[in-house]
Amino acid sequence: MEFKTLKQIFKQLFNLTLLSCFSFTAFAQVVLVDGYVRAMPPSVPNTAAYITLENHGPATRLIAVEAPFAKEAQLHTLIDEDGMIKMRQVDGFDIDSHGSLVLSESGNHIMLLGLIAPLAEESKVDLTLRFADGKQQVISLPVKKQASSAESEHQHHHH
Repeated sequence: MEFKTLKQIFKQLFNLTLLSCFSFTAFAQVVLVDGYVRAMPPSVPNTAAYITLENHGPATRLIAVEAPFAKEAQLHTLIDEDGMIKMRQVDGFDIDSHGSLVLSESGNHIMLLGLIAPLAEESKVDLTLRFADGKQQVISLPVKKQASSAESEHQHHHH
C-alpha cells in the first residue's frame, strides 16, 4: 500500500513538472524567428551573428549577448559618418511590444570578437541573449557562409 501511495505522489510530481515546462515555453515572450553566424576562414578571428526576434509581450531591450566560443560579443550598429559607413558598439536594442528586432548584414548586428577556435560551417553554436528586465535566453544558431539567396535578395531591396 505504501508503494502505491509513493507511486501516486511521483506521478503527480511528474505531471506538474511536465506541465510547468510546457507553460514556460508557451509564455516565452521573445522568440527567435531566424538567424545564423557567418562562417569565416580559419585565419579570421572575428565574425558576426544575424538574428530576427519577435516579441510577443511587453516592450523590452536586448542589452548584451554572451558567446562561450568567443572572447567577446558586442551589439553593433552601422552609421554614416562623413560619407563613410562605420561600425559602432551600442548598449542595446529596443524591441517594441508585439514588434520585432532584425539584426542583419546591412545594419544592426552582433559582433563576435576573438573566436576561441574557427567555427565549422554547418555546425551550431549557442548564444545567450540578456535583456534589460534580467531575463536571459539561450538561442542556437547554424554557422553558414551567408544568408540564403532569398534572404539576400530581400535585404538588398530594403537598404
